[in-house]
Amino acid sequence: MGEGSTDTPQGVGHGGGREASHLSLNHVPVLLKEAIDFLNVRRGGTYIDATVGLGGHSYEIAKRLGAPGHLIGLDKDPAALEIAGSRLRSSGVGEADWPTVTLLHRSFAEIAKGQRAAMIDGILADIGVSSLQLHDAARGFSFQADGPLDMRMDPRSERTAEQVVNHLDERELADGIYEFGEERRSRRIARAIVRSRPIRSTAHLADVISAAARPMNQAERRIHPATRTFQALRIFVNRELDDLRALLGAAPRILKPGGRVVVISFHSLEDRIVKDAFREGSIKDKYFRVLTKKPLMASEEEQDRNSRARSAKMRAAERV
Repeated sequence: MGEGSTDTPQGVGHGGGREASHLSLNHVPVLLKEAIDFLNVRRGGTYIDATVGLGGHSYEIAKRLGAPGHLIGLDKDPAALEIAGSRLRSSGVGEADWPTVTLLHRSFAEIAKGQRAAMIDGILADIGVSSLQLHDAARGFSFQADGPLDMRMDPRSERTAEQVVNHLDERELADGIYEFGEERRSRRIARAIVRSRPIRSTAHLADVISAAARPMNQAERRIHPATRTFQALRIFVNRELDDLRALLGAAPRILKPGGRVVVISFHSLEDRIVKDAFREGSIKDKYFRVLTKKPLMASEEEQDRNSRARSAKMRAAERV
């Protein structure tokens, strides 16, 4: 998910070393079975994993594709592509029955780039921040460990969270926190941020927000006071919602009739965009058949195994 990105193919021969292998093997994809089932992978087809991440979903797609299928993986994060390449190379499946895999350093907003109309059998997008990004304090996505205010999914992007926090005017900052974080205390938080400038680290920002937005009731105490503001900054820095709209707008042009698009989202802003796009595509434009009348949620068992699955919502549609 990046700004002004250029194509950088990452072949599956690129290794990520011992650390990459460890991360990829311990990665748990959300709603894995459900996503693959709804994608309805056709052997020998062409599929796009628009958010390849650590390669968990891609690995399962590739196993079902076989030769001469083609899997195209996109990601803004070159570190994720390295790990995905290592995972997909170490398939454990004979090369004679393994599909061609092409990994591209590219935002999923550019999903149609280089693709002819009606050539893709399926698209999968697992939207949001990855565990690789959250667990690296140097990336600045989380307030759980102190790090620089970065939050860029694509390190080539110019805009960082530090620039937004320290240079956006108070009104724009408050509007962004409210719109992208659905934070009711956005005005108070923005005022505190402006008064505390310069802010250089995630810990400093979290402290400023916590002091300005102390929880007023039991419901607010369930999450850290900085959670929604950090979400808002991440979405703003990476243009996440604009990229999602671009992906959904391009999907009908490149999907074959009968091809499917499956989207896993993690908060209401994303889910609303997906729901509206599928509904409009089925009612107004007549190019989608909605396969999920309501979003599919992870089972209680999966939520117990993987906390990230608790907020996941999956929707799917078929090109008609």
